[in-house]
Amino acid sequence: MQINFYKYQGAGNDFILIDNRRNVVKCIDKQAVAKICDRRFGIGGDGLMLLENEPGFDFKMVYYNADGNEGSMCGNGGRCIVAFAKHLGIINDVTKFLATDGVHHAKISEAGNWVSLQMIDVADINNDGEAYVLNTGSPHYVKLTADLESKDVYNEGYAIRNNDTYKQDGINVNFVEKNGDGYFVRTFERGVENETYACGTGVTAVALAMAKHDHQTGTITTPIKVLGGDLNIRFDYDGETFSNIFLEGPAELVFEGEIAI
Repeated sequence: MQINFYKYQGAGNDFILIDNRRNVVKCIDKQAVAKICDRRFGIGGDGLMLLENEPGFDFKMVYYNADGNEGSMCGNGGRCIVAFAKHLGIINDVTKFLATDGVHHAKISEAGNWVSLQMIDVADINNDGEAYVLNTGSPHYVKLTADLESKDVYNEGYAIRNNDTYKQDGINVNFVEKNGDGYFVRTFERGVENETYACGTGVTAVALAMAKHDHQTGTITTPIKVLGGDLNIRFDYDGETFSNIFLEGPAELVFEGEIAI
């Protein structure tokens, strides 16, 4: 069966999107998703998303990791599917949609290439040695480091993601370095099992963890540089709970086409 797809990217985090409001894709197996996401034998992407109907919402986001498994929340994917919904004429400038971690609100610019996505509230940040561990829709490990540009993120991230603590469920590993008023972040993502150019839930986790690390409270804005560009996180922190968390950045259509599923 031939099906239309759209390729989007948000700060270098790239995704394959399919309009499934008519339930054209009734079932897609792990091997099919992995092949579609393969950069040599498929379209190539960090994940695949289905946009589906959901009563009470503008749409539902169904997300698959590049390894073919259905994934947890993807922040940059969430921003890209908002841009996709605008492209399809489902929404104008604001939306409410459902993802695996719950309800999300978002706003998109008139030009359609800048998306501000509200993330879930976060109350718990734990420590693993000097690192921080928290869930921003997906689980994250956040570690301050030096000389990040030259760090072997793949091997160091792989080792942490597959250690005795995290091997069974997996975790995304973020290495962080101070960068002016913000931070430079590189991320090893579970599900992709490699470094990606950006990770939305990851940079969100970094911003929250660094606010706790620096004992900041109030309304905070944190610019973050990733390999694929620049993102922004803004939130409120009262010393106990992080709320009104927004992940902001670009979301752009790369190309569209057809593929056999």
